[in-house]
Amino acid sequence: MKRHIPNIITLLNLFCGCIAVVFAVINELEIAALFVFLGIFFDFFDGLAARLLKVQSELGLQLDSLADMITSGLVPGIVMFQLLKMSSAGGWNLEFGAEASRTITQMSTELPILPFLGFLITLASAYRLAKFNIDENQVSSFVGLPTPANALLIFSLPLILLYHNNEFLNGVILNQWFLIGMTLLSSYLLNSNIKLFALKFKNWSFKDNALRYVFIAICLVSIGTLKFLAIPFIIVFYVASSLVNQIQVKK
Repeated sequence: MKRHIPNIITLLNLFCGCIAVVFAVINELEIAALFVFLGIFFDFFDGLAARLLKVQSELGLQLDSLADMITSGLVPGIVMFQLLKMSSAGGWNLEFGAEASRTITQMSTELPILPFLGFLITLASAYRLAKFNIDENQVSSFVGLPTPANALLIFSLPLILLYHNNEFLNGVILNQWFLIGMTLLSSYLLNSNIKLFALKFKNWSFKDNALRYVFIAICLVSIGTLKFLAIPFIIVFYVASSLVNQIQVKK
């Protein structure tokens, strides 16, 4: 029975991703974000459960990537599609939901082509997950930005719009060139050769996990002070600290 526990947790991740897809499509991005965060929570604990129970399997690896493809690959693509559609429609509406979606539709009789660029994130996520499945070296570290981290980065944009509601930030985030740049940057980071540390604890020793503990502490402080603005900062810090760590290891 215990060998099924990690897979059940993975399926909960997939289930959350399916729900998030529904809400992202109808432009309820706040609710979609909630289920993506919940899915990422399950994604973290399925691997931890497999290691603790010593029931890691090839099936679990494949199932994990399939779940991530929905929760952290498809949903962020839909979110970027919605943001680019808002930008193309010429403005920001505090009501993300169905009413906002109808307003945007009414403003344009033809759906613009640009929003479909957002699905480049989905394609890049699929490519990254396929590479990860055949790469036996990504055990204690990642090559390229993990899809859950990228999903958090993309979801931070509508959440910043909704909860910070700053005129300057709104203007930046809903600028078409900024969104195009974020799409391209996100797709690049997913498949870059940057080696990033993984939040996988083989033991609870501070000496062996100093970087992970410091990273978690900074994340908690940042979220407590900056709220959703902390997410882009955390991703930048994650990449930068990984690069510094790699330099130190080489030395």
